[in-house]
Amino acid sequence: MLVLRDDVRISDHGFDELGKDDILADDVVAGVLTAKSIEDYPDRARGPSVLALQRDANDRPIHVVWAIPARQVGPAILVTAYRPDPALWDERFERRKTT
Repeated sequence: MLVLRDDVRISDHGFDELGKDDILADDVVAGVLTAKSIEDYPDRARGPSVLALQRDANDRPIHVVWAIPARQVGPAILVTAYRPDPALWDERFERRKTT
């Protein structure tokens, strides 16, 4: 796994979003060990990506979009990360609520 081999890059947008929600990059990288894939985007133009549910050091939920650049085998790119809004997600933060 790319993240475990430290083959990770954080996009500029990813850094901005981490800061907005007070998420530590170290928590995101460490949380990949227990990450759960909740949405898969295999046909994304910039390369395949996945929305993962992870937890920070305080066991709070984090949604992280990880991607691999198109036609490459690495690095893993942290595209964005945010604290999921309970109004938009089910109680486990795994499924979007429908309106």
